[in-house]
Amino acid sequence: MADLTVWKFASPTGAESVLTTLADLQKQHLITIKDAAIVTWVEGKKKPKTKQALPLTSLGALDGAFWGMLFGLIFFVPLFGAAVGAITGALSGHFRDYGINDDFIKEVRDKVTEGTSALFLLTESVTLDKVEDAVKSFGPELIQSNLTKEQESRLKEHFSVAE
Repeated sequence: MADLTVWKFASPTGAESVLTTLADLQKQHLITIKDAAIVTWVEGKKKPKTKQALPLTSLGALDGAFWGMLFGLIFFVPLFGAAVGAITGALSGHFRDYGINDDFIKEVRDKVTEGTSALFLLTESVTLDKVEDAVKSFGPELIQSNLTKEQESRLKEHFSVAE
């Protein structure tokens, strides 16, 4: 089963840097990335840039329309106002079927702001300790996942920045 996680970074380049690191770890068979997408929001820009990180021909990758609709719902639909309220409701209902509910959308929208970036990952087979060592210095914050509460707590514990 694949796990969907969303990670926030305190800089616009953090998500891209971590994805590059994860790609290297995948070559070592320490993680299997089924699909990934990045949101980059440079300071001073009105809206973020989004991109699917893997080629659409990747085996098991989500359709580009999935990422486009999800990012549109999270970052762009609120900009259009009440005129698209019905569409927003329909899209929210559609994503609820995949476990992506209004709370997920609101949390991502509230946390990914100007000057930050986010990495949306669909992964399998993660060697957590090796991956943790490789990406902890980037200061990732787990925003959302479809993991069990126990798995999510363990991830947050492993990747939270020591205070």
